[in-house]
Amino acid sequence: MSDNATAARRSAIYLLDQILGDGRLMSECLAAGALERLAPEDRARAQRLALQTLRGLERADRLLDNHLNRTPALTVHNALRLGAVELCHGEAAHGVVNSMVEIVGRSRKHGRLKGLVNAVLRKVAAEGPEAWPKMRVPRLPEWLRDPLIMAWGAEAVTGMELAHFEGAPLDFSVKPGATAPGEMLPTGSMRVRDAGQVSALPGYDRGDWWVQDAAAALPVRVLAPKAGEKILDLCAAPGGKSLQLAAAGADVTALDISESRLERVRENLTRTGLMATVIAADALEHQGQYDAILLDAPCSATGTIRRHPDLPFAKDGSEFGALIELQTQMLAHAWTLLKPGGRLVYCTCSLLPDEGEVQVEEALQMYPDMQADRVALQVAGVEAGWITEEGGLRLRPDYWPGTGGMDGFYIACLTKST
Repeated sequence: MSDNATAARRSAIYLLDQILGDGRLMSECLAAGALERLAPEDRARAQRLALQTLRGLERADRLLDNHLNRTPALTVHNALRLGAVELCHGEAAHGVVNSMVEIVGRSRKHGRLKGLVNAVLRKVAAEGPEAWPKMRVPRLPEWLRDPLIMAWGAEAVTGMELAHFEGAPLDFSVKPGATAPGEMLPTGSMRVRDAGQVSALPGYDRGDWWVQDAAAALPVRVLAPKAGEKILDLCAAPGGKSLQLAAAGADVTALDISESRLERVRENLTRTGLMATVIAADALEHQGQYDAILLDAPCSATGTIRRHPDLPFAKDGSEFGALIELQTQMLAHAWTLLKPGGRLVYCTCSLLPDEGEVQVEEALQMYPDMQADRVALQVAGVEAGWITEEGGLRLRPDYWPGTGGMDGFYIACLTKST
């Protein structure tokens, strides 16, 4: 049994404890240094194992319930869940079972349960791989599933859940004149499956491309930046859209409230050789006048679950009301920063209409000098059925089924009268 494999599994269990027990997002755990002691390859393995377990949690729990008289302590339960998912994905039973027994056995608090772990996982190893593919696709929790069904219908939500379960391939945006690995998508992004270590892919060191989901690349294509335009990217981190704007030759101001998150923006600007003015500040306090503005507003991030399956377990929707109010305030302030005749793209990586369609409907009623530009939405790869009644663009994970899907996004291009 590899010590490295056991260390990665132990760290994955820790991540699951934090997400399922304390309601922390994985990104928060990683930013706090949860995996810093691991070698890069073990760090990647721990993340992959935790994400894989979250995607298959419903199936794992159904398998385990057949062999548990009562639910064990969370850490032990998560060790069993992780072990069950690995076994059902074809990992060697000997290595998985022994590793989980060792991890639980070394715990002062739970060591006495190592026999239970051994017995349960051996039963799962015998029956789980055959039962796993026959089980239903794991469902979203009711607090999120119910409003999504109200918005898009049960069939669409079932398609989203399948996309979430399958996970996300890696998409790239490419500098003009450069190349990137993978296949080109209808909207122009490049896609790679089973990419492995990103920094080892061809073109990374040259700064030819950056990681960006195909849906997340569309707001800038809708904005259609022109060389020399003064453009504000509000809430810019992690910076993919700022890079797109800079690559088009715009005079970019990338603003975000988080100095630590802006470090990644600066790193990617340096790697790609692109230029932008980077500012750490509150978007609601920023002043200036711009030819165009991109507002990727803080939101529920419910459109990113295929890449972040921790979200529906770490959140319960209770904070969404405050986010919606913040979006309204940010859109109102951003409108004051836009020059007459300018254009503002409002977008959120959310599947909830209250954070997209409803925000724009209400803004169009509130501001007499605001119009929705439907023509701007007619970019390569965008299908007519994705354009909404009020003049926005609705993207969903169940689109492009069979090719890896896309993030859920809402995008609207709003123009200001002269």
